[in-house]
This record gives sequence, structure tokens and C-alpha cells, in this order.
Amino acid sequence: MHAALERLLDFVRDNATWAPYIAFAFAFAETVAFVSILIPSTAILFGVGGLVATGALQLFPLWVGASLGALTGSTLSWWLGRRFGPSILSAGPLRNQQPTVERGKGLFVRFGPAAVLIGHFFGPLRAVAFVLAGAATMAFLRFQLANVPGALAWAYAIPKSGAIGGDVIGHLWRTLAGG
Repeated sequence: MHAALERLLDFVRDNATWAPYIAFAFAFAETVAFVSILIPSTAILFGVGGLVATGALQLFPLWVGASLGALTGSTLSWWLGRRFGPSILSAGPLRNQQPTVERGKGLFVRFGPAAVLIGHFFGPLRAVAFVLAGAATMAFLRFQLANVPGALAWAYAIPKSGAIGGDVIGHLWRTLAGG
């Protein structure tokens, strides 16, 4: 896994014009129901953010790409939940988790937009948060009122965290190496 991540980061560094599209793809994968369980998109976006610290990439294009990907993926997940809610929530890995699914739907009914906003920032919840919002029949506009700021904030925070981490490591390295 480490070698694959390193190759991907090398590709992004060497093809900086592709960075927003790559950020879009991984943010999309991170917010589409159940796909985020399979792809370590947050770790990849964090690593890509580290390239910002080196000066190889600019943060703004990454943020735009990741924001659009997160908005698209979470909206698709909401739609899947709205359209196929009962069948999606009783299939696959959720089949044996029905009490948890019902509690999750109850959270969206009770807390509404706040649950969507929080869903962007908690990995395990992100895999099902948006599909649960749709399955709980949250209205599209109400969903988007929380989804848009949540996606924008998440898409900024993850690569920015990588950039800050890269800056800290660079500073420590220069301090310890005496350069």
C-alpha cells in the first residue's frame, strides 16, 4: 500500500495540472456510499496536501477539485438513499446492522443538517452518512444547506492538514540538520 501511495504522489507531483482532477476523483470516492470503505482517499488527499508544503502544488486547485468531488459524491449518495433507501440499507454489510441503521436514520431525522455536516469529518460515518440522509427522506435543499459547507470545509481541511504536516516536518528537518 505504501509503495502504491508513493507512486501516486510522485505522479501527482510530476503532473501538477492533473492534481485537481485527481483530488476530484478521490474526494468523490471518499463520499460515495460504501466506496470510501475500499479506497483510502483521505490518506491520499492528506499526502497530496504534503506536496503543497514542498511547493510542488498549489492548494487552491486541489481544494476546488476536492470540493467538487465531495459535493458530487455526497449528493449521489443522498440520491441513492432517497431512491433505493430500504433496499440499500438492508443489503450487503448493513444487512446484519439493522438496529444501527435505524439509529442512524433517527439521527438524521432528529439532527438533520448537523448530522450531514458532521458526516463529512468522521471516516466511518462518511461511508454511510449521506445515503442515510437520503433514506431518512431529508429534503434536498435541507441536505445541501449542510452538505455544501461541510464538503467545502472537509476539502480544504484534509489537504491543508497535509501541507501543515509537511511544513512542520520540513522545519524539524532543517532544525535538526542545521540547514
